[in-house]
Amino acid sequence: MSKKYTIYDDNLKLFDAMTDDIRKAKRNIFLETFRFGKDSIGEKFRLVLYQKAKEGVEIKLLLDAWGTGRDLSFFQPLIEAGVEIRLYRKVRLTRGILAKNHCRNHRKFLIIDSEIAYMGSSNITAYSINWRELNLRTTDRNLIKVFRRSFRDSYRNYNKYDIPFVASYKTYHFGKWSFIQDYPDTYRQRVKSKYEKMIQEAKEEVIVETPYFLPGHQLRKELVDAAKRGVNVKVLIPYNSDVRVVDIIRRHYLGKLYEEGVKFNFYLAGNLHAKSLMIDGKVFSISSSNFDYRSFRYQYEIALIGEENDITSQLTEHHNHTMKLSKDFDYDNWKKRPGIDKIIEYILLPFRYLM
Repeated sequence: MSKKYTIYDDNLKLFDAMTDDIRKAKRNIFLETFRFGKDSIGEKFRLVLYQKAKEGVEIKLLLDAWGTGRDLSFFQPLIEAGVEIRLYRKVRLTRGILAKNHCRNHRKFLIIDSEIAYMGSSNITAYSINWRELNLRTTDRNLIKVFRRSFRDSYRNYNKYDIPFVASYKTYHFGKWSFIQDYPDTYRQRVKSKYEKMIQEAKEEVIVETPYFLPGHQLRKELVDAAKRGVNVKVLIPYNSDVRVVDIIRRHYLGKLYEEGVKFNFYLAGNLHAKSLMIDGKVFSISSSNFDYRSFRYQYEIALIGEENDITSQLTEHHNHTMKLSKDFDYDNWKKRPGIDKIIEYILLPFRYLM
């Protein structure tokens, strides 16, 4: 019997598990993702989805038009086999590159027969095959019921450019769980607000894991305040992410936060793309959301927050392994960085809201 909750941080193992579960589908398959690659991994998923569609399984795909691209020719065999595919917000020049085109659907879901579900950080693409990720597979019927409802609302709302359905940003509280749905908004940022509260309540430890670390003023303040009251605050980030400009801008903040007691670990074994928050080894968040302005302000995101020993034990193991393959932040080297680096940081700093 499979575990009720399983964490995957290796994309190869994750994609094998996903496709194995898809092959067992009897009734329906719902997939929502930012990027569905037109590459070897995309072909792997396209083939198994095509086979299930030919067997009569209902299949719905919700893909982001920015991340996946608006050309659906790659998916034509699926469409001809009866798969329903929707693209979220096709890019339009009349909309403005920094306005509504910048708002994307960054959520990641796979739901199979109301029996198995996946959510987390991974896109369906070979581009990130060797990245370190964080994804949850669950057979918890209560969670899956909420995930299905969320997918259904997102699928209905895929082409709404102005005001989303209320259900699209509803937060679900049930038992020991909270499931937050975030949507683009400059002022009401639900995941960010919840993270601030979680950090405020920390008594012993805060672990933030994110590929892109560009928190706003209030989040930075909460991290510093926690460190000052004796909480062990650790931030796990890649030494080099896949977005170089983000790494340059974040460098501006690292030393200042370190001076206030916030610790940083740089993951060295490739790109760290996992997105998690854990408080006192008890309360966790597994999310599609990065710890940055872009996710909190401009993207549709999801975050599962709860207390579950099976998950926290696996997440602790995940974090420990990440730290074993990391090095500490070198504060002295940061202070001695060349003046040209500081100038570039200041030039790029105003663009942090788009990162």
